[in-house]
Amino acid sequence: MTKKDLAVELFRSFQTGKRTRKKIEIKQQGNRATDPQLLSDLLSDLVHEREWKSGIAEGTLFSTWPKIVGAEIAEHATPLSLLEGVLTVQTSSTAWATQLRLLAPDVLATIQSSAPGALVESLTIIGPQTPSWKKGIRTIRGSKGPRDTYG
Repeated sequence: MTKKDLAVELFRSFQTGKRTRKKIEIKQQGNRATDPQLLSDLLSDLVHEREWKSGIAEGTLFSTWPKIVGAEIAEHATPLSLLEGVLTVQTSSTAWATQLRLLAPDVLATIQSSAPGALVESLTIIGPQTPSWKKGIRTIRGSKGPRDTYG
């Protein structure tokens, strides 16, 4: 099944001057085709038709992070991004980064079992971001910050 790019389809339809319309199939659940349908059925059909299942699973992973990894780990580790199967997690300290690197296989297995639709193949764990001493247009290459000025 190929993904459809709606913007490209719309652009092509304006170029040719023709708009293609899909035939809407009406499900017959009751005696008549005009009977009301369940909203859950319509939404599940929409998710399946537009192939949103992995995107929804990734969003669920980020929103339910504390439930998946536990309150203690979630307090000190935050998921930043999920690109091409690599989940990047930033920790609050280097000690937590070291601990999570040691626990990475267990955490990865927990994530894969708790969020099966999110395609997480590996973890990248980074520590907190350090402040940059490079401010302004006049900086010196190879300098070590304010320690260089005290000779």
